[in-house]
Amino acid sequence: MVRTLAIAALLVLTTACATTPDFDTEGVALEVTPEQAVSESRRLEGTRILWGGVIVAARNLEDTTRLEILGYPLDGRQRPVTDAEAQRRFLAVHEGYLETADYAQGRWVTLTGPLAGTRSGQVGEATYTYPVVRVKAIHLWSQREPTSEPRFHFGIGVLFGG
Repeated sequence: MVRTLAIAALLVLTTACATTPDFDTEGVALEVTPEQAVSESRRLEGTRILWGGVIVAARNLEDTTRLEILGYPLDGRQRPVTDAEAQRRFLAVHEGYLETADYAQGRWVTLTGPLAGTRSGQVGEATYTYPVVRVKAIHLWSQREPTSEPRFHFGIGVLFGG
């Protein structure tokens, strides 16, 4: 009985950690921000980055899916910290099709890939310069709000039958 409970607890703990992405950060310039990618676009082109944020828009094109993302700093689990000050918007270009119903406005993503220059666009009536990332790996976060509380609870219950 004790062994069964220990195995069940281990499985719960392992499953709870399974939703964290495991990006290879070797060779990734973790210090580069979307703002720097615009101001130093020529020097930083081709640099691998790890960024995340909230999807503002998603659009399927002929051979790619383009996500417009409002960047936020990442926490230790590589999850966007939306309580922090927002960084610059950026465009993420994914080769192939992503379901825009899943990658919808308001969803959180973390991604990695090389910088591919900049692209001009509009945010409302304003002209805007976006840094562009060619997506190599992407993680779409669960729609549940983050919490600092554990996602599992242990308890002892008593059941009376009648």
